[in-house]
Amino acid sequence: MKKRLKLSSVMMVVILCAIACADSSHKNEENFKESEVTTSITKSVQETQGDKTLEIANAFMAAMGKGDMEAMKSLMHEDMVWQNAGDSSLPWIGPWEGKKAILEDFFPVFGKNFVTKKWETTDAFASGDTAAYFGQMIGLLTNSNKETQEFTYALRVKVKDDKIILWNWFEDSYEVSKVYHATKN
Repeated sequence: MKKRLKLSSVMMVVILCAIACADSSHKNEENFKESEVTTSITKSVQETQGDKTLEIANAFMAAMGKGDMEAMKSLMHEDMVWQNAGDSSLPWIGPWEGKKAILEDFFPVFGKNFVTKKWETTDAFASGDTAAYFGQMIGLLTNSNKETQEFTYALRVKVKDDKIILWNWFEDSYEVSKVYHATKN
């Protein structure tokens, strides 16, 4: 009889554990489903924000392409940073911080030294507040009056409050520097 009682007690513990595990598993499934919904909503919000980011960045690029300074100004955040990495002997390299510095210092220096001959974007995408662009460029360096070979560029753009807050430019700075420092013909 004692063996039967022990066995019954053991069976009861096993049954209770099975019920608890099944209930826990059901809760985990619910949590997983809630997590999927939250992830889906977050992803949807990021995609929507990414679409808006890409729209703002594209508008800024289009304004630059047309030389529409008013449109560019309207799309620039007051705290915008324009970051060009590369050879520090080039007068436009470095971080330019603030809308005023970019408009009054960077643009005139860059415009005086570099004429864009080709600027072709091959890929662009965005996620959340960040957009990325990749493409090919050719530039004329007025210092040497020579053109670069075609080179690759990448660009990271961040948007805050529907304005460009970061314009982070990556290019083949060796090619640009080489042509900038070449002797004039």
